[in-house]
Amino acid sequence: MSDEAAPGHVRIRMDVSYDGSEFSGWAKQAGGRRTVQGEIEDALRTVTRARDITYELTVAGRTDAGVHARGQVTHVDLPVEVWGEQRGKLLKRLAGRLPRDVRVWAVREAPSGFNARFSAVWRRYAYRVTDNPGGVDPLLRGHVLWHDWPLDVDAMNEAAQRLLGEHDFAAYCKKREGATTIRTLQELRLERGSDGIVTATVRADAFCHNMVRSLIGALLFVGDGHRGPEWPGKVLAAGVRDSAVHVVKPHGLTLEEVGYPADALLAARNKEARNRRTPPGAGCC
Repeated sequence: MSDEAAPGHVRIRMDVSYDGSEFSGWAKQAGGRRTVQGEIEDALRTVTRARDITYELTVAGRTDAGVHARGQVTHVDLPVEVWGEQRGKLLKRLAGRLPRDVRVWAVREAPSGFNARFSAVWRRYAYRVTDNPGGVDPLLRGHVLWHDWPLDVDAMNEAAQRLLGEHDFAAYCKKREGATTIRTLQELRLERGSDGIVTATVRADAFCHNMVRSLIGALLFVGDGHRGPEWPGKVLAAGVRDSAVHVVKPHGLTLEEVGYPADALLAARNKEARNRRTPPGAGCC
């Protein structure tokens, strides 16, 4: 996976959002399952009249089935002549071809050295949950989890503080052969809004498979009083999966934003990311 487009090609950055409810995740899969990557690549093939050619996408973070995205980032390398023809038109053409549950919001030439995956310095997710005894607002049911116990947000934040920093998150990740589970958790905080919805903000340099949903599952167990605030930290230190840590449902999770360094730092970041995560985990979160 190169950090520069091949000769005769231009690297294009695309900013994407989608409702993950009807997708089997981001990445293309065998068996004809519907995926975000598959829909966008099909649309690109159509609008560029590429026939049998697939311009493959590289994404910042491969989301799991049912997970949403508001600020996903991907790149694609297009032949110079194709980009010349499509420049200024591609965004509108994609809007006319893509299904309503996925949108491309910005299309532009990427700076030298840009790689949507390896250049990223952090990914920020939000997980939304309500403990309203009446359940979830029907208009939000596809994006908010209902937890049928009252939640103590202060206790959850106390527990969250003990998880910050660089750790081996093996206890909160679905293990994949050859993939590291060491991550730097930069931010984990929860806030109850005026509508009663509790939003967890989770930011890290990268995430391993099921990490965010496992962390939220542990914090919910603290919030509803089943465990004390020290428990998630003890699970982390133990380094093994705990059967009491539930992986919460995916529909409450949204990839909100991906952060990148200044253009001059892209090459250094790519090298750092490859050194620390070879091979990387295959799915999130």
